[in-house]
Amino acid sequence: MKRHESMINPPIEGLLDLADSKFRLVTVSAKRARQINSYFGQLGEGLGASIPPQITSTARKPLSIAFEEMDAGKIVPIEPPDEPEEVEGLDADGELLEGTTEESADDADSADEGA
Repeated sequence: MKRHESMINPPIEGLLDLADSKFRLVTVSAKRARQINSYFGQLGEGLGASIPPQITSTARKPLSIAFEEMDAGKIVPIEPPDEPEEVEGLDADGELLEGTTEESADDADSADEGA
């Protein structure tokens, strides 16, 4: 049986293996496509704030270029770091906020555990 080349080159199956999930593939490629589009949009202005495409491509659409960059290993999807959970009465560093006692912060912790 002859296998026909897919419309999308590189094949989505290979990109899914690189990105580990459909969601990550969509978000990474869409973000990179916006960056490429921004680069092409500001070319005449000479600002140079955007990152140019990292590969030579015959594709004309930014999303196709982003897919080709990912397939070539120029764009690597990573897991973003987890954000710390906010606890009532504590700031982002785990320090007590002004006007909060240790007992009220402990009560908030125990209420969260019981839920």
